[in-house]
Amino acid sequence: MKQRLRILINYLTGLLTKKLNGQYIYALIVKTDNGLFAVDPEDSVVGRQLRMNGSYGTGELDIFRKFCTPYSKVLIVGAHIGSLAIPISRLCKEVVAIEANPYTYSLLQKNISLNEVSNCQALNIAASNKNETIQFLLNRSNSGGSKRVPLNKEYMYYYDNPKEISVDAYNLDEYIKRDDFDMIIMDIEGSEYFALQGMQKILSNTELLMIEFLPHHLRNVSGVSVEQFLSLITPHFSSLTIPTKNITVDSQHFYSHLMDMYNNNQEDEGLIFRKA
Repeated sequence: MKQRLRILINYLTGLLTKKLNGQYIYALIVKTDNGLFAVDPEDSVVGRQLRMNGSYGTGELDIFRKFCTPYSKVLIVGAHIGSLAIPISRLCKEVVAIEANPYTYSLLQKNISLNEVSNCQALNIAASNKNETIQFLLNRSNSGGSKRVPLNKEYMYYYDNPKEISVDAYNLDEYIKRDDFDMIIMDIEGSEYFALQGMQKILSNTELLMIEFLPHHLRNVSGVSVEQFLSLITPHFSSLTIPTKNITVDSQHFYSHLMDMYNNNQEDEGLIFRKA
């Protein structure tokens, strides 16, 4: 009940923000710690934090700085409006930023331009295990929560009456045709399993994978187990850092720790898998 109330308050806050700014408002420009960002006035998560606090994803950026070098090539799958991609582009050699939501992608393009970023290539596709067309939800109150249509249509995915559209999805090994990324960041709201299936060649040469872990996405969106999820990761990496628990374990203990998190509905915005 508390979760539903919080979700409803965020939704109503986003609607009010958009209404107060007029029906023709497309985006608001905010000045943040990491540059200028065009944000969706209705977005009550990333957009709201950027509007109210002038920052977003500070913890993830702090972690990333420990591993990134000026020579790093970074693939971001689920770049949203660029709140991570743009500051990361200043730390590394190259960023390829993938975003499936066409409206969010348009803001990503604008933010790359606003910040005069020249080393970030944006792609408006979804990542999957094959080349296909998938049904996709365009969430309004939390545009970062936009996702492929879930197997289980829970309230948390539909509370803001998202529009359902078709988007083109691709096997990234075939679409990008390169495997020289040093680091990958992935946050695609339950499609991680399908994306990982389609990028095994890319993963084989990647030193670090930072990936969101939400048990309800495994259950309701992709319908896969922790074992299936890890089957696509464990062959490529030997260590796992769980920032929310402040622990690092070897590959023999990946399953036990993530299964414990799964059973207790514990989330982490960025599990870190490394080769060494």
